Amino acid sequence: MSYQIRVLGDPVLRQEAVSIENIDGRIVQMATDMVPAMYQAEGIGLAAPQVGIQKRLFVYDIGEGPQTLINPEIIDSDGEWAFEEGCLSVPGMSFEIVRPKQVHLVGRDLEGNEISIEADELLARLFQHELDHLEGVLLVDHLDRDQRKAALSRWREIQSLRDDGEAGAGGLSLP
Repeated sequence: MSYQIRVLGDPVLRQEAVSIENIDGRIVQMATDMVPAMYQAEGIGLAAPQVGIQKRLFVYDIGEGPQTLINPEIIDSDGEWAFEEGCLSVPGMSFEIVRPKQVHLVGRDLEGNEISIEADELLARLFQHELDHLEGVLLVDHLDRDQRKAALSRWREIQSLRDDGEAGAGGLSLP
Protein backbone atom coordinates (compact mmCIF):
# COMPACT_ATOMS: atom_id res chain seq x y z
CA MET A 1 0.00 0.00 0.00
CA SER A 2 1.20 3.51 -0.78
CA TYR A 3 0.70 6.12 1.91
CA GLN A 4 0.17 9.85 1.40
CA ILE A 5 1.62 12.11 4.09
CA ARG A 6 -1.01 14.33 5.71
CA VAL A 7 -0.17 18.01 6.12
CA LEU A 8 -1.01 20.85 8.50
CA GLY A 9 -4.75 21.46 8.43
CA ASP A 10 -5.70 17.77 8.25
CA PRO A 11 -7.68 17.05 11.46
CA VAL A 12 -6.17 13.55 11.79
CA LEU A 13 -2.87 15.20 12.81
CA ARG A 14 -4.54 16.72 15.89
CA GLN A 15 -5.93 13.44 17.25
CA GLU A 16 -4.18 11.38 19.91
CA ALA A 17 -3.13 7.96 18.60
CA VAL A 18 -4.31 4.80 20.37
CA SER A 19 -2.08 2.10 21.83
CA ILE A 20 -1.47 -1.04 19.83
CA GLU A 21 -2.66 -4.04 21.83
CA ASN A 22 -1.76 -6.80 19.37
CA ILE A 23 1.28 -6.71 17.09
CA ASP A 24 0.03 -8.80 14.20
CA GLY A 25 0.68 -9.07 10.46
CA ARG A 26 -1.46 -5.99 9.81
CA ILE A 27 0.72 -3.83 12.07
CA VAL A 28 3.93 -5.24 10.58
CA GLN A 29 2.65 -4.55 7.05
CA MET A 30 1.58 -1.02 8.00
CA ALA A 31 5.06 -0.23 9.35
CA THR A 32 6.71 -1.81 6.31
CA ASP A 33 4.52 0.28 3.99
CA MET A 34 5.30 3.50 5.89
CA VAL A 35 9.05 3.26 5.23
CA PRO A 36 8.89 4.03 1.46
CA ALA A 37 6.65 7.04 2.19
CA MET A 38 9.25 8.33 4.66
CA TYR A 39 12.08 7.84 2.18
CA GLN A 40 10.15 9.36 -0.72
CA ALA A 41 9.55 12.49 1.36
CA GLU A 42 13.26 12.51 2.31
CA GLY A 43 12.45 12.27 6.00
CA ILE A 44 14.18 10.40 8.79
CA GLY A 45 11.02 9.66 10.78
CA LEU A 46 7.32 9.16 10.12
CA ALA A 47 4.53 8.59 12.65
CA ALA A 48 1.41 6.60 11.79
CA PRO A 49 -0.92 9.62 12.27
CA GLN A 50 1.03 11.40 9.51
CA VAL A 51 -0.39 8.83 7.08
CA GLY A 52 -3.86 8.91 8.60
CA ILE A 53 -3.53 5.93 10.97
CA GLN A 54 -4.34 6.63 14.63
CA LYS A 55 -1.97 4.03 16.09
CA ARG A 56 0.99 4.58 18.46
CA LEU A 57 3.72 3.62 16.05
CA PHE A 58 6.48 5.35 14.11
CA VAL A 59 9.26 4.37 11.72
CA TYR A 60 12.64 6.02 11.45
CA ASP A 61 16.05 5.73 9.82
CA ILE A 62 19.06 7.82 10.80
CA GLY A 63 21.40 5.90 8.52
CA GLU A 64 21.32 2.46 10.13
CA GLY A 65 18.33 1.06 8.24
CA PRO A 66 14.63 1.40 8.99
CA GLN A 67 13.44 0.81 12.54
CA THR A 68 9.95 0.69 14.05
CA LEU A 69 8.83 1.64 17.54
CA ILE A 70 5.42 0.60 18.84
CA ASN A 71 3.77 2.25 21.85
CA PRO A 72 6.87 4.36 22.51
CA GLU A 73 7.19 6.37 25.70
CA ILE A 74 9.90 8.68 27.00
CA ILE A 75 10.58 7.81 30.62
CA ASP A 76 13.42 10.25 31.25
CA SER A 77 15.03 13.29 29.63
CA ASP A 78 17.90 15.63 30.35
CA GLY A 79 19.66 18.70 29.00
CA GLU A 80 18.61 21.20 26.41
CA TRP A 81 19.42 21.46 22.70
CA ALA A 82 18.27 23.98 20.11
CA PHE A 83 18.06 22.66 16.54
CA GLU A 84 16.51 23.78 13.25
CA GLU A 85 13.65 21.30 12.96
CA GLY A 86 11.30 20.62 10.08
CA CYS A 87 8.38 18.24 9.62
CA LEU A 88 7.04 16.16 6.74
CA SER A 89 3.55 17.36 7.70
CA VAL A 90 4.64 21.00 7.48
CA PRO A 91 6.80 20.76 4.33
CA GLY A 92 8.96 23.66 3.29
CA MET A 93 9.23 25.16 6.76
CA SER A 94 11.62 24.76 9.68
CA PHE A 95 12.06 26.41 13.05
CA GLU A 96 14.65 26.44 15.80
CA ILE A 97 13.08 24.35 18.54
CA VAL A 98 14.55 23.71 21.99
CA ARG A 99 14.05 20.18 23.28
CA PRO A 100 15.80 17.95 25.80
CA LYS A 101 19.19 16.81 24.50
CA GLN A 102 18.96 13.26 25.87
CA VAL A 103 15.99 10.93 26.32
CA HIS A 104 15.38 7.40 27.51
CA LEU A 105 12.67 5.82 25.38
CA VAL A 106 10.93 2.50 25.88
CA GLY A 107 8.54 0.67 23.58
CA ARG A 108 8.26 -2.49 21.50
CA ASP A 109 9.65 -3.65 18.18
CA LEU A 110 7.72 -5.44 15.42
CA GLU A 111 8.32 -8.81 17.10
CA GLY A 112 6.80 -7.54 20.34
CA ASN A 113 10.14 -7.39 22.16
CA GLU A 114 10.64 -4.66 24.75
CA ILE A 115 12.99 -1.92 23.56
CA SER A 116 14.91 0.53 25.75
CA ILE A 117 16.99 3.20 24.01
CA GLU A 118 19.18 5.91 25.48
CA ALA A 119 19.36 8.59 22.78
CA ASP A 120 20.93 12.00 22.46
CA GLU A 121 20.94 14.91 20.03
CA LEU A 122 19.43 13.98 16.64
CA LEU A 123 17.98 10.61 17.64
CA ALA A 124 16.57 12.06 20.87
CA ARG A 125 15.01 14.90 18.87
CA LEU A 126 13.56 12.48 16.33
CA PHE A 127 11.95 10.42 19.12
CA GLN A 128 10.44 13.54 20.72
CA HIS A 129 9.21 14.84 17.36
CA GLU A 130 7.50 11.56 16.42
CA LEU A 131 6.02 11.17 19.91
CA ASP A 132 4.51 14.64 19.49
CA HIS A 133 2.69 13.33 16.40
CA LEU A 134 1.30 10.44 18.45
CA GLU A 135 -0.12 13.02 20.88
CA GLY A 136 -1.61 15.25 18.16
CA VAL A 137 1.08 17.91 18.61
CA LEU A 138 2.68 19.62 15.62
CA LEU A 139 5.93 21.53 15.23
CA VAL A 140 4.12 24.88 15.13
CA ASP A 141 2.74 24.17 18.62
CA HIS A 142 6.28 24.66 20.00
CA LEU A 143 6.42 28.25 18.73
CA ASP A 144 5.46 31.32 20.73
CA ARG A 145 2.31 33.18 19.73
CA ASP A 146 3.97 35.65 17.32
CA GLN A 147 6.15 32.98 15.72
CA ARG A 148 3.15 30.72 15.26
CA LYS A 149 1.08 33.48 13.68
CA ALA A 150 3.91 34.24 11.23
CA ALA A 151 4.42 30.53 10.53
CA LEU A 152 0.75 29.94 9.75
CA SER A 153 0.73 32.96 7.45
CA ARG A 154 3.82 31.61 5.66
CA TRP A 155 2.18 28.16 5.50
CA ARG A 156 -0.79 29.64 3.65
CA GLU A 157 1.62 31.30 1.19
CA ILE A 158 3.48 28.01 0.62
CA GLN A 159 0.21 26.17 0.06
CA SER A 160 -0.95 28.71 -2.52
CA LEU A 161 2.39 28.31 -4.34
CA ARG A 162 2.08 24.52 -4.12
CA ASP A 163 -1.42 24.74 -5.55
CA ASP A 164 0.13 26.63 -8.47
CA GLY A 165 2.54 23.73 -9.11
CA GLU A 166 5.54 24.64 -6.97
CA ALA A 167 6.40 22.32 -4.13
CA GLY A 168 9.12 22.12 -1.53
CA ALA A 169 10.11 19.17 0.60
CA GLY A 170 10.76 19.45 4.28
CA GLY A 171 11.22 17.34 7.33
CA LEU A 172 13.40 16.60 10.28
CA SER A 173 16.69 16.62 8.46
CA LEU A 174 20.30 15.88 9.16
CA PRO A 175 22.51 18.91 9.88
